[in-house]
Amino acid sequence: MPPRADLSVVSHERFLRQLRSTRAAAVIVQRNIKLGTDVGRPVFLVEDADLAVARVLTALAPPIPRPPAGVDAMARVSPSAQLGEGCAVGPFVSIGQRVRAGRGCVFHPGVVVGDDCVLGDGCELFPNVVVRERITLGARVIIHAGSMIGSDGFGYHWDGKQHVKIPQIGEVIIEDDVEIGSCVCIDRAKFSTTVIGRGTKIDNLVQIAHNCRVGPHCIIVGQVGLAGSVQLGEGVTLGGQAAIRDHISVGDGAAVAACSGAAADVPARTVVSGTPAIPHRQTLREQAALRHLPDLVVKVRQLEEQLARLQGPDKE
Repeated sequence: MPPRADLSVVSHERFLRQLRSTRAAAVIVQRNIKLGTDVGRPVFLVEDADLAVARVLTALAPPIPRPPAGVDAMARVSPSAQLGEGCAVGPFVSIGQRVRAGRGCVFHPGVVVGDDCVLGDGCELFPNVVVRERITLGARVIIHAGSMIGSDGFGYHWDGKQHVKIPQIGEVIIEDDVEIGSCVCIDRAKFSTTVIGRGTKIDNLVQIAHNCRVGPHCIIVGQVGLAGSVQLGEGVTLGGQAAIRDHISVGDGAAVAACSGAAADVPARTVVSGTPAIPHRQTLREQAALRHLPDLVVKVRQLEEQLARLQGPDKE
């Protein structure tokens, strides 16, 4: 049998039992885990096993297919657009008037960039991404397939007969090192700017409405919905399917648990859950009490029957 070339990882003590039976040639192990006796294979002790795995994958991952540098013959680039050195423009890409793209930007097939957009160095737009007019992307922004940046905010006014559309004339700014998943919609502002702060990571299928301001280094998980004018502080985490109502603020380092509905401001460095969202510990207490409700109903009925018997038929 040829020698194994696999590399495994132990990031928690609960995986130690599997370490004894692994066929991997070597193992990355979190330094604070007590291995005990010799495990029979090379061990790489690291401070952060998950971070070490990320770096290994970065070094060994197969390359992502990208169009070659230059403009494909089937792309359409406005003569007034300015593309930096080393930009790669794939087939069926459309780049509008007065667009300015920095060095090394990659436009995969089917990407549309509207007039007067600005892209920093090293941006990558995967197939069928649409960036509408007057949008600004910082450096190293990654937008995955099918996402839409700068669509009209959802603004209408009832005039007594119909919903009158309110023009959305603002912009969107995506700051440096933001990564946006597939099928994400980020609406342009009504007047000023919708902002996604530097280093923020957004999962697939997220809706961010007009005039939202997302702080730096936030994590927004799939199917989250932010209503208009929401403000997220630095390092906020929103669990999957969380909903944030309009005009509220979520403070620095706060977290909203999955499937929760935040209807009021969330203080910094707190965790809320439930609908409407309340402090997570309180939610857990209420859920624990709710599980006892069927038994409590039975007990109350029994007590009512006992009380009725004690009172007698003439006292009912």
